[in-house]
Amino acid sequence: MTPGHPSTPLANSRSPRGERLFRAAAVSAGSTVVVAIALIAIFLLVRAVPSLLANDANFFTSPDFRTNDPDHLSFGIRDLLMVTVLSSVFALTLAVPISVGIAIFLTQYAPRRLTRPFAVVIDLLAAVPSIIFGLWGIFVLAPMLVPIMRFLRSHLGWLFLFHKGNVSLAGGGTIFTAGIVLAVMILPIITSVSREVFRQTPFAHIEAAQALGATRWEVVRMAVLPYGRSGVIAAAMLGLGRALGETVAMLIILRAAAKPGNWSLFDGGYTFASKIASAAAEFSAPLPTGAYIAAGFALFALTFIVNAAARAVAGGKVNG
Repeated sequence: MTPGHPSTPLANSRSPRGERLFRAAAVSAGSTVVVAIALIAIFLLVRAVPSLLANDANFFTSPDFRTNDPDHLSFGIRDLLMVTVLSSVFALTLAVPISVGIAIFLTQYAPRRLTRPFAVVIDLLAAVPSIIFGLWGIFVLAPMLVPIMRFLRSHLGWLFLFHKGNVSLAGGGTIFTAGIVLAVMILPIITSVSREVFRQTPFAHIEAAQALGATRWEVVRMAVLPYGRSGVIAAAMLGLGRALGETVAMLIILRAAAKPGNWSLFDGGYTFASKIASAAAEFSAPLPTGAYIAAGFALFALTFIVNAAARAVAGGKVNG
């Protein structure tokens, strides 16, 4: 037996202690995240409960959010939930196909000399501050989208998503504009994760498809996409989490204080995050502040529900 072999007495005498230390370090690192999340949830809940008890409106169904009078609070998250979900899902619908297409191009089609520079350009989008995206969206993108929004409203106005909203299309500050800006913001996240997942496709799977005479697209469809399906779902959920919590860009674009209508992309209003940010300067009295903390807790819970659903879907796809 050699001294370095795992079966030697010296190795056996040292391994239990090292194993215990490594196990303790790993458990501590993993527990830190869980404890931090639990503490955040407890803090939000404790600070929100007094305001919820003093609320004169239904927290889940009321469209009002009035906290001017600490003695008569009346706030609900119905409209905040509507705008947050609609803008984020619209952004995800736009971003996922484009991101997956870019990832497939970079891993399967692009020449090696172009892959790295192209990937760097995509990744640099993640470094642009959100306030820049907001200013670009409202001053540059919004005027360009006005003819498109008018066309959609004229020809698809019978569909609730394109029904006449509560803000003027001339200003461009609609959920439609906000969703496109969000799509651009989450595109590098989804692209980066999808690219790495597709890159890990076993070469044996690709060779097997090619041996059967498959074309490049058939290789992608039969080998690459099935292997990376759960990774793409995870990437989409990361992007959705980013979209749900976006603050400054949404505050700039959806600056109209009008109430949302019936799930129309041409509405204005506030998301959870932008509503909280818009009133940050007024966080002085405990009860009005607790109302916004309650809205933050609702966003916290929504993010958890979305990620749990995504994990269930991804797990089902993998097991299937």
